[in-house]
Amino acid sequence: MRKKALIITYYWPPAGGPGVQRWLKFVKYLPQFDVEPIVFIPENPNYALRDESLVDEVSDETKILRLPIKEPYKLARFLSRKKSKTISKGIISETKNQSLVEKIMLYVRGNFFIPDARKNWVSPSVEYLSSFISKENIETIITTGPPHSLHLIGMHLKDNLGVRWIADFRDPWTTIGYHKKLKLTRRSRKKHLFLEKSVLNNADQVIVTSFVTKNEFSEITNKPIEVITNGYDYESVKLVELDTKFSLAHIGSLLSKRNPEILWQVLHDLIHEESGFSSDFRLNFIGAVSDEVIISIEKYCLSDYTSNMGYVSHKESVKFQKKSQTLLLIEIDSEETKCIIPGKLFEYMVSERPIVAIGPKDSDVEKIIKETNTGSYFNYGNYDSLKTTILSHYKAYKNGSLKSYPIGLQKYSRKELTKSLSKLI
Repeated sequence: MRKKALIITYYWPPAGGPGVQRWLKFVKYLPQFDVEPIVFIPENPNYALRDESLVDEVSDETKILRLPIKEPYKLARFLSRKKSKTISKGIISETKNQSLVEKIMLYVRGNFFIPDARKNWVSPSVEYLSSFISKENIETIITTGPPHSLHLIGMHLKDNLGVRWIADFRDPWTTIGYHKKLKLTRRSRKKHLFLEKSVLNNADQVIVTSFVTKNEFSEITNKPIEVITNGYDYESVKLVELDTKFSLAHIGSLLSKRNPEILWQVLHDLIHEESGFSSDFRLNFIGAVSDEVIISIEKYCLSDYTSNMGYVSHKESVKFQKKSQTLLLIEIDSEETKCIIPGKLFEYMVSERPIVAIGPKDSDVEKIIKETNTGSYFNYGNYDSLKTTILSHYKAYKNGSLKSYPIGLQKYSRKELTKSLSKLI
């Protein structure tokens, strides 16, 4: 008989952005491994990004449960529509550039909504799901965060019903980069740490997306922790022609601290030093870009070479990945971001376009890129090697030989990753 697994998630189509992809794909493939997924989501969520095309990827046979949610971000719009939208996306201005309204919103978000803005959905969800789980004889529930409030739903259901509970962390909790920007009081920090420890020690199984996070959580709990990274799926995208320009494309959000001035300096210098580069070069941003990044682009005189496409659907983003000459992957230079493995990395890897990644030393991204031979990884101080690599890519582009030669990608396919998940259920 098929096992039933109740998956409790906030992000689900038509949500856009990276948060939705992981469990959309797990749910797609779980039935092939004798697991029947039942998905529990908010009825009226406030998604900062929407992608209606993802609705088509949900099977008609998938059972979906919905319960209304009260969204504080809707109320925050009365203070500032722009700031409430950017904060909900995780884009937070540098402290020195924050308006009074933004400071107030961050303080309220950090100290009145612990662990996050969906905390008020916990109690009604526990009440609703308790009877459903008993009625349907569900033995395993899975919560995925952020938002980490959803893990509190799992913890209460386990306490009340004794059901087996798997907690999936797509990102860390108290060590994630933006946590420091929430203007937390000492009391609020303690509460976050207490809740994080409670979740990790009450779950029967913990799943994380990176090895750095596994090591971090191993210091807090003795419960089993499994690394199941994000991955790639086989996208039905028509063949696209490569850009005629030497295009460097970044797909996804560029936050204020995800601003590699070393790269802008390299590009500025190549424009002025390398014959033909200025007429061939194009820098494309696909996704939200912070004001700080735009200012840096202007500072290095790159505005005339830059296109900012804004947010596009997932299918469109895959097309950009396949048509761009080179793909950029940028991460904040900090200890906290060593564990971040963006979902787009795996889609980049199967695009056959070389990756140029910039981030902290000894990150999980660096290990994966080197292991799969899909690109080059640089730290924020590697000016000479970064310049040499981009110039080498440009020369390969000129003679028509620019591409990547990946190895060992199969284990990162969504189907193979779902097989690993099914063994835990």
